[in-house]
Amino acid sequence: MVKVATFFGMSFGAFLFWQTMDKVHVWIALHQDEKKERLEKEADIRIMKEELYQQQKERDSLA
Repeated sequence: MVKVATFFGMSFGAFLFWQTMDKVHVWIALHQDEKKERLEKEADIRIMKEELYQQQKERDSLA
């Protein structure tokens, strides 16, 4: 009886472990995606600022 209880206990523990690892993996992947999107947005903003700066520079040199 002890062997059967130990088997079920260990099986349940392994199940909980894999479920937790799966959730941790999903959480890490989501945060990596969010970080990647944020960095892409920041790069787009930098490019737009540089373009606007160049346009302003051209207008100032024409005036």
